[in-house]
Amino acid sequence: MALATEETPSGLAISKLHPAIGAEVRNVDFSKPLTPEIVDDIHAAWMQHLLLVFPDQAITDEQHVETTRYFGEPEIFHQTIIKSKVVKEIFRVANTDEDGKLVPPSDPVQKQLSSTKIWHTDSSYRPVPATGSLLHGIEVSRTGGMTCFTNMYDVYDALPEDWKAKVEGRKCCHDFEHLSRITGGPKPTAVERAAMPPIWQPMVRRHPVTGRKSLYISPIYNDQIEGMSDDEAVAFVRDLAEFSGQDRFVYRHQWETDDVLMWDNRCTMHIVTPHDPSERRILHRTTIVGDGPVVAG
Repeated sequence: MALATEETPSGLAISKLHPAIGAEVRNVDFSKPLTPEIVDDIHAAWMQHLLLVFPDQAITDEQHVETTRYFGEPEIFHQTIIKSKVVKEIFRVANTDEDGKLVPPSDPVQKQLSSTKIWHTDSSYRPVPATGSLLHGIEVSRTGGMTCFTNMYDVYDALPEDWKAKVEGRKCCHDFEHLSRITGGPKPTAVERAAMPPIWQPMVRRHPVTGRKSLYISPIYNDQIEGMSDDEAVAFVRDLAEFSGQDRFVYRHQWETDDVLMWDNRCTMHIVTPHDPSERRILHRTTIVGDGPVVAG
């Protein structure tokens, strides 16, 4: 339920969805070109609310990609198993193949996608992590499959002082291969490993636009923290993720067909709730290439 609605100079109607994060945006059509004024108003709302929900966007994958380009360059995923064979910028979050056939949870792609049920942020394993993501709900679930988002600015501000002291000035390892260790999914090939070696990122980052500090973790990729044993690091990341999942920080989105969600990967994490694997769920994502390395907070 929206908390308050305001109208922007370009005519967008923006309704706040949760005290900490999220707003619904109406009076825009992603199947048509956007004016500079609308783009500016969307960007301002994005920086304010961290997550935007655009209902009723019956768009093609090509229109999805073109909409993404208003906010940055779409990323090309470095693995072939999830990337669309038709539109290379599309990352398929789906339990069907591209011919529309339902695939079982034991399928290697589904094992890898099971990581979405753990808190994470997209492309944190890149030297220049993603700025944001846009996710289009094509076939949505009624048995679960909600996508939940947490405000990592507020999480950082609310950390117990001893935890805050443990993350300040420290780096955490973001290793794409860790994904396969925790899901049992396919291991990266030698070429994929060479393209995405482990990288150390600050655990506290400063947002390049807002200037605010946030906790920066992505548990599906994090297996080491500077100055900690591996077991201690994994346990601490798990504790931080659990802390981040408190209701006061989190908006839970119940999908409707043709919702488009746009979020800022620099100050949020997200997670998907379980759903019946026999129920079709097809979402297509684009990811916005980052414009600079992580700046320590």
